[in-house]
Amino acid sequence: MATKKIICAATNNENKLKEIREILNGVDVQPSSYFTRDFYVEETGNSFCENAYLKAKHLSIYADIVIADDSGLEVFALNNEPGIFSSRYSKEGTDRSNVEKLLKAMENIIDRRARFTCCIVAIINGETVQKEGFIYGTIKDHPAGNNGFGYDPVFIPNGYEKTFAEMKKEVKNSISHRKNALELLKKELIMRGLI
Repeated sequence: MATKKIICAATNNENKLKEIREILNGVDVQPSSYFTRDFYVEETGNSFCENAYLKAKHLSIYADIVIADDSGLEVFALNNEPGIFSSRYSKEGTDRSNVEKLLKAMENIIDRRARFTCCIVAIINGETVQKEGFIYGTIKDHPAGNNGFGYDPVFIPNGYEKTFAEMKKEVKNSISHRKNALELLKKELIMRGLI
């Protein structure tokens, strides 16, 4: 069996780190700041996976295993917007202004189907592994709930009546796009004897 190593996660977001650590339970996952203070990557890719790869590649010189993710909301009737521009969809780029712009764009749209997408790229000893996770749902016509962030107040996952922002964090995290992508990555790491 291969020696277990420290995994570098291309983030310093405590909530994201906690989620990664919970899913990859028992694995030593450390933020990028554990390895270097020099972590800024301009997201110039044309897809979630390209942006995730740019972040992972930047940190791959510091650790044998690096994981990075990029995620966002895709609304089918809007030609998959906001997509890779989810966090900077509006001019202000705040959660509130992004949601307001989205709801304005959907005012006269009947088809409200959407999905959250997460692409996780792992670079393992120089080899790139890519996994994608999705959660499908619909866009509510007004925000509801105070939990979560981003578009959570207007996204109702299929099979549920509440938005992500109305759900307990544990419920959301158990079905989220990031959880689905991380579970696929976990299987890959187990298969390689790394966790």
